Amino acid sequence: MELWDAIRARRNVRQYKPDPVSEEDLNRIAEAGWRAPSAKNRQPWDFVIVTDPVQLQELSTVWRGAGHIASAPAAIVLVVPVPPDERRLVMDNYDVGQATMAMMLAATDLGIGTGHSSVGDQEKARAILGVPEDHLVAFILGIGYPADRPLVPIRKPDRRPFDEVVHHGRW
Repeated sequence: MELWDAIRARRNVRQYKPDPVSEEDLNRIAEAGWRAPSAKNRQPWDFVIVTDPVQLQELSTVWRGAGHIASAPAAIVLVVPVPPDERRLVMDNYDVGQATMAMMLAATDLGIGTGHSSVGDQEKARAILGVPEDHLVAFILGIGYPADRPLVPIRKPDRRPFDEVVHHGRW
């Protein structure tokens, strides 16, 4: 798939086929996150690949919008150190966002869907994954083959018009 096709086809997938995602594909998706740019090349992330159905079910309870994680055959969990200050928090969030999008596009390129989720209950998420207390579970990325419709470039009519969003030279 060409990059622009992946950009146009990428969407949040919340319904997955039960088919497993190969370890090779999960590692390729994680590699895309690992290769993402970061401020000062700090690479503040760690990635935990989860394929155990019990863990996936437990992770689906750490945020009210994470229910889809229970039906995903896999997830990649993004973890960052507890930031020392607000500035670092902003930088780490930006960096993790770049890593997340890189993984989403890599998955889409492989015909694999993703659905991201925030984490509300840090203590529970850390306990499920064995993450140390000096780290935060930033995002959970459900990964699997879409059950509802294939990943193909689609027109998204509910997007704000391009000309309304993009300004040249001035607002």
